[in-house]
Amino acid sequence: MNRRKTKEIRIGNTVIGGERPIAVQSMLNVPARDVAGNVAQAVLLEQAGCEVIRAAVPSLEDVRLIDAIKSAVTIPLVADIHFDYRIALACAAAGVDKIRINPGNIGGEDRVKAVVEACRSHHIPIRIGVNSGSLEKEILAKYGAPTPQALVESALYHVSLLEKFGFDDIVISIKSSDVQRTVEAYRLAAETCPYPLHLGVTEAGTPRMGLIKSAVGIGSLLLDGIGDTIRVSLTGHPADEVAAGRDILKSIGRGKKGITFVSCPTCGRTNIDLIGLAERVEKALAGCEKEITVAVMGCAVNGPGEAREADIGIAGGDGCALLFKKGVTVGKYPEDEILGVLIEEVKAL
Repeated sequence: MNRRKTKEIRIGNTVIGGERPIAVQSMLNVPARDVAGNVAQAVLLEQAGCEVIRAAVPSLEDVRLIDAIKSAVTIPLVADIHFDYRIALACAAAGVDKIRINPGNIGGEDRVKAVVEACRSHHIPIRIGVNSGSLEKEILAKYGAPTPQALVESALYHVSLLEKFGFDDIVISIKSSDVQRTVEAYRLAAETCPYPLHLGVTEAGTPRMGLIKSAVGIGSLLLDGIGDTIRVSLTGHPADEVAAGRDILKSIGRGKKGITFVSCPTCGRTNIDLIGLAERVEKALAGCEKEITVAVMGCAVNGPGEAREADIGIAGGDGCALLFKKGVTVGKYPEDEILGVLIEEVKAL
């Protein structure tokens, strides 16, 4: 797929945009006053593969989070700020790697200019975050609803406030809880500005529905070549967001190193505990960074055939399982031995 060409933006030790890898983000959900809890969660997210962390900084007192978190992790930290421009200034001075604001809600142009100057002097980019619930009254009145056009107009208005002061280290997000509206808005934005886009379906919901909405919305845009960073917003632990984001990227061939799993949904021909076996295989190979495809199929009738593109796989039989490579059967083993055999064969590849 062709990737949309954008301006490259440096966020701490990470660069996004252009041809750079798509970064997976998540946001800390521990109360800002709990510094130790935020630090512990940030460390856990980095270990889970998160590449950019965002933290809410609702007050000047909470700016203390910046140094505490940055002292504990190596990945970039984004401060999420609303209304009080002084918090943005303090976060910039504290060494945050990116600031997320809506320039229109922090006061007059003098305050926007102050934030721009602070970010410029500290080489900090600004992410403009527009949501369907935060549109300006005049834009909402003009369109009658948070349409894709309204969302993009709002984003470009905020961009213009920064560009007015010669600032262009900008990242944009335009999110809605409605998948179709989100996709249409990002596609429109991709046609109208050169800045990197941070993708996400906001307020996507609990893991069950949130994963589906995010995969459809984010995945559709990524397949269009649109998107430079992503966040899967889930009502749950942020580590689950990281895993989901990495899996979405892997499913379209944009992910980091690691195994791609293929498994069938089972049917009446299945005579082994395929569901349990598939889960054990995935868990056992979770840390493997080999870029291979591993298949776990339910029966020998069409397992190797359906998964012939897999580098290696197993297909269940009656109390036994076949081991196959590239669709060719290379061995037959008892069901209780096949997991160990598969793991050893993967190591040998």
